[in-house]
Amino acid sequence: MDLEVLADDFDRRDWQERTETADPIRFAMIGVGWWTREQAMPAVANANLCETTVLVSSDREKAAEVASNSHTVEHAITYEDFHEGVASDAYDAVYVVTPNAVHLPFVETAAELDKAILCEKPMEATTDRAKRMIEVCDDHDATLMIAYRMHTEPAIRRAKDLIDDGVIGNPIFINGNMTEPILDLVPDPDQWRLDGELSGGCAVMDIGLYPLNTSRFLLDENPLQVRGTVASVHEEFDDVPDEHGAFQLDFPDHVYAVCTASQNAYMASHISVIGSAGRLRVEPAFYPWDDRALTVSRGGTTIDVDFEQIDQMEEEFEYFSHCLLTDTKPYADGEHGLVDIKAIKAIYEASETESTVTLH
Repeated sequence: MDLEVLADDFDRRDWQERTETADPIRFAMIGVGWWTREQAMPAVANANLCETTVLVSSDREKAAEVASNSHTVEHAITYEDFHEGVASDAYDAVYVVTPNAVHLPFVETAAELDKAILCEKPMEATTDRAKRMIEVCDDHDATLMIAYRMHTEPAIRRAKDLIDDGVIGNPIFINGNMTEPILDLVPDPDQWRLDGELSGGCAVMDIGLYPLNTSRFLLDENPLQVRGTVASVHEEFDDVPDEHGAFQLDFPDHVYAVCTASQNAYMASHISVIGSAGRLRVEPAFYPWDDRALTVSRGGTTIDVDFEQIDQMEEEFEYFSHCLLTDTKPYADGEHGLVDIKAIKAIYEASETESTVTLH
């Protein structure tokens, strides 16, 4: 097997048919925190298939200030305005990037207004609210996609291609990690990620989700059962169960994923898959500001796989917009997102009960 030949000929947008439109998808950004300002809005500004036309915030002045720096934003409105349908003619889709526990009401309103919905992961703070989100979108025939950046990340898509082609044989083990010092990145001890009611969890819920979901994507399987241990050690994390977390996912055919996550550790991310005939590894993997790197090993040979570095958020918005423009169902729908919520809640249960939890 010639690894060099197998590593060639990769289309980073293998999901995209030819799409030309004079009318890009118009987005209302719901929540104008740092992620929207520094990641989402610049990504959409560089994209071809979409644009930002409405900003929605709890603070009208804040929304207006952010809007003043954009040549496409037409309206800066409050959350109350949004729920009342203000400026609803000015956008086709919403991007929901509020705290986890308040995703649902914005999705409900967007569905009632006949808008498409791109909802940040995790889709909600509890299983019941995630189920309700699916129900309301089904009731209104609203398109819902959960915003998993890794699904359109070329390094991860290339890794999946190589796994599907049998380059490393049959997958046996996955190891994934995502860690960060959250209070250095967002120096606010009152931030919503450290509020258990708003976040629904901390390390596993916020960033452990990346190795969890990426494992599912690479294997094209869902976990059957989980084990896990979580702990909050420092007082800043007293309101959440998991400053640190480690968990195992049991997939069909005796494939196991072991994952770690922390909101109070050195910033690092990777995912690796060991198979019966080889190994592949993406490191760095999950942070959008890092250049990703993919290596593949087989038969004593290790190669670096080339691919184009992209803006993960731009790729995600382009994919969602492409789906809307071509009437294609997005890959990560609400049912897909619900699997992650169930798995995460099961990890917390497994830690508390010191047991293995079966997923239903």
